[in-house]
Amino acid sequence: MTSRHRLRRRLINTLGVSSLLLTAGGSAPSWSQSAGPGMLGASKVTIASGAEIFHDICQGCHMPDAKGATGAGKYPALAGDPALASKEFMVITLLQGRRNMPAFGGDGDVGLFFKLPTLNDEQIAAVINYVRTNFGNQFPGAVTAAEVKAERLHQNPKDTP
Repeated sequence: MTSRHRLRRRLINTLGVSSLLLTAGGSAPSWSQSAGPGMLGASKVTIASGAEIFHDICQGCHMPDAKGATGAGKYPALAGDPALASKEFMVITLLQGRRNMPAFGGDGDVGLFFKLPTLNDEQIAAVINYVRTNFGNQFPGAVTAAEVKAERLHQNPKDTP
């Protein structure tokens, strides 16, 4: 079997398993490829609440209690993470990604088999503020959409959501 055939077979198996996982449980998830949020969302996220964004996108890796996980990969805990004290660290991480975490400030064209959801400046600020004030975190100072926009423009002056 050639490497091209192996790759095609892997793709078919991956898509088949993904479809089974998405349809298991009897009811549709709160997101889908056509609807938006979630790590497999292909469109811009329409929700604005930091809690909803965390629930629909972030908790898939960081877990519902934000304590992270280790298994097939390492997903850091957001609960009690001293790095969250830096608003700038959080903004840059969501805009650019970090290590294996994808960037959510782009145009959604990242990903091997799917597009990543795109968050606007208000949504990024909302989810950062939610994480910094929940899960046992009590970091002072809220992030504003203007601060996110300034960092976005600093990274790439042509990049506007």
